[in-house]
Amino acid sequence: MSKLLAGVAAGALLYASATLVAGAADLPGKFDGVSIDAKLIGGQQYEALYARIAEWEKATGAKVNVISKKNHFELDKEIKSDIATGSISWCVGSNHSSFAPQYPDIYTDLSTLLPKEEIDAFVPANIKASTLQDKLVMLPRAQFDVSALYYQKSLYQDEAKKAAFKEKYGYELTPPDTWAQVSDQATFFSSPPDFYGTQFAGKEEAINGRFYEMVVAEGGEYLDADGKPAFNSEAGVKALDWFVNMYKAKAVPAGTTNYLWDDLGQGFASGTIALNLDWPGWASFFNDPKSSKVAGNVGVKVQPAGSSGKRTGWSGHHGFSVTESCATKEAAASLVWFLTNEDSQKLEAKAGPLPTRTAVWEWDIAEAANDPYKKEVLSAFQQAAEHAFPVPQTPSWIEISNAVYPELQAAILGDKTSKQALDDAAKKATAILEDAGEL
Repeated sequence: MSKLLAGVAAGALLYASATLVAGAADLPGKFDGVSIDAKLIGGQQYEALYARIAEWEKATGAKVNVISKKNHFELDKEIKSDIATGSISWCVGSNHSSFAPQYPDIYTDLSTLLPKEEIDAFVPANIKASTLQDKLVMLPRAQFDVSALYYQKSLYQDEAKKAAFKEKYGYELTPPDTWAQVSDQATFFSSPPDFYGTQFAGKEEAINGRFYEMVVAEGGEYLDADGKPAFNSEAGVKALDWFVNMYKAKAVPAGTTNYLWDDLGQGFASGTIALNLDWPGWASFFNDPKSSKVAGNVGVKVQPAGSSGKRTGWSGHHGFSVTESCATKEAAASLVWFLTNEDSQKLEAKAGPLPTRTAVWEWDIAEAANDPYKKEVLSAFQQAAEHAFPVPQTPSWIEISNAVYPELQAAILGDKTSKQALDDAAKKATAILEDAGEL
């Protein structure tokens, strides 16, 4: 078997025949003199993985230029700008199952560039979700995302608080299992401006995704069976009212409508938030004394249920993609493989993220045997994963999110009623779907 990279001509030949894909033993390959431009998701929780890029460079002789490092919302805008101007000159990009359906044509089929045995090592459901129009457009990293509830344990061990809560609400103060209980407890614990019961990301897809999962938990649909917006329903109003009521009760920070994921992570770690629905990638950060004031005081449990009995479970996964326009696809695919291989997934899984390789799941469970906190985290997120569901399967999801979230904010800030905001949002979402030819 030849080396993974055998020049541009060999790259074209690989496209013609998947049988010429290099075997796993050839990875990571040798790419002396090759330079790979990459656009990556930014954030504290990703830096340990990116430190491995130097290992790949040393092993392959290639170089990686990270030309952009932003959160996924900003990265999405940048990629759309690149598409509009025809300037996709970079090779590797961070991707996500919620964002990928918007632009499947710009990414190449990784199944033609990587050995089948490596692809088969991933959890099949993650590979399926990474495949669009029969193309494997991204390789999943150890970032399968579904949220569970983090909380400060000491709040539930305070006898005075327990007695006061029971007297006021008529039931025992224990970590909440429903969103109604979250509302009670968040209001009870709040003492603004120094301490808040909970928080939420309040803009872009982040708030729309949270709203979406709350609609489901309230027994509703975001899009109906015909793909039409259906969130301006009784269930939708109940879902949006949860955010409105938490804001009105000052149970969340005043700036929450401007928050995204890093703000939430830093907020809970600051010790000023009682209850925090958040992603597995923060688990280690929250329990590390170097980064968190709540280290040693963190509890984790399955996400709460709505009035329908269904639990929230908006989910997705991160990954890396290679562009069709990349002149050195084999080298780019090698980098993508390296950042998602077993060693990389073990590195990420140590910090809390859920792996997407079957063998790493088994390793992760074994590693947690003597670590009570890690066992609690894994147990909570394994339960959370049982209730996971993806975003509505429309390429217009992000565009709809961008139109809907200002309406959600308008209701939260008191500028519109929840019903008015949702009716206006539904009209905007319908127009987007009609323009896209989906309705």
